[in-house]
Amino acid sequence: MIFGPFERMLAGRYLRARRTEGFVSVIAFFSLAGMMLGVGTLIVVMSVMGGFRTEFVSKILGLKPHIEILTDGPIRDYEDVRAKIKPLAGVVEVTPFVEGQALLTLNGYATGLVVKGLTPEDFRAQPAYAGHIVSGQAADFDEDRVAIGLDLAARLHLSVGDSITLLSPKLTSTPFGSMPRKGTFIVGIIFNPGLSQFSSGLMLMPLEAAETFFQTGDGVTEIGVNIADPENAIVAAHVAIFEALGGRYRVIDWTQENELYLNTLDTEKSTMFLILTMIIIVAAFNIISSLIMLVKDKNADIAILRTMGATRGMIMRIFFLAGASIGAIGSAAGVIVAVLFVRYIETVRHWLQDLTGRDLFPPELYLFSQIPAKIDWVQIGYVVVMALGLSFFFSIIPAWRASRVDPVEALRYE
Repeated sequence: MIFGPFERMLAGRYLRARRTEGFVSVIAFFSLAGMMLGVGTLIVVMSVMGGFRTEFVSKILGLKPHIEILTDGPIRDYEDVRAKIKPLAGVVEVTPFVEGQALLTLNGYATGLVVKGLTPEDFRAQPAYAGHIVSGQAADFDEDRVAIGLDLAARLHLSVGDSITLLSPKLTSTPFGSMPRKGTFIVGIIFNPGLSQFSSGLMLMPLEAAETFFQTGDGVTEIGVNIADPENAIVAAHVAIFEALGGRYRVIDWTQENELYLNTLDTEKSTMFLILTMIIIVAAFNIISSLIMLVKDKNADIAILRTMGATRGMIMRIFFLAGASIGAIGSAAGVIVAVLFVRYIETVRHWLQDLTGRDLFPPELYLFSQIPAKIDWVQIGYVVVMALGLSFFFSIIPAWRASRVDPVEALRYE
């Protein structure tokens, strides 16, 4: 649809308020504001939901193996398993480790932990661990020195060099009966993995110390495998590893282990998209209301334009352009507001926290220390196209009614 200077001039004129028609322009302004808020809110929510998923996946892929190989008991031939898996296409790293639950006791305080034992070489090769050291050095990860998360260290007021005691759930026979196995270790490293779940509940220790503490002998509890493309090639790698091992081991990939959380995020994102789209639809309906009132107010003007030679197509384009302008300007303003809000979302959060005196984003509940928001321009494009499509569609009906105004009837009742 091509708009000439005449149609653009009149459409703009009708959207500007005069004293006698201010009410119509006020309705048009609220229609524009509704479109801006609808588009902006939808983009902000989609950015936060997308950021949650992206950050969660990136943290999980950095802190947990992409694929885990397990069996009912300790894996003693883990070097043979490593030799079979390492040559497979896409496999980057094969790491045997011991993992178990333990109870940390300190000055009468006790807390449960996940303890993971791996070799010092594997620890230094893991960027998620060795690359996020806050206190200590990677070389300190040896013998009876362990690494703990920053949140755990802060909660227990621990620092490098402090001694801690661990209790294993496995019982040991003593002259006094069965008792939990006890081990004393020294904090050698404090690291910040960036995910509250691991920062407050994970301890890393050398593999030999973990084998002794958990009594796995010369075996490991799991073998972790990292691949080059964990998001797109995980299914193929899963099948290849299972076949290479002849089906003798259980093979679990990261999508299976986190299936519930990932499905929850996707469901919440789809649900919020549908709910917030209703705001845009309501704003689009407001465009119909404002244009219908504008057409009714301009009946005489339409009649005069028709008698002066304006065609029905010209009248329809004038009012269609008026409605489309509301949708376009509102959508553009919504994108600008949303992008600025997402860029400075942490500043806004801290301002609101200072204003209300409450922690609006507790990391122990949401897993992250900051609100993860990621601007997806493709997604923004979809939202804008949808908003413009609704605006254009709902502008057609009032514009068509304006083009059907009978000049004789309109002037007769003026």
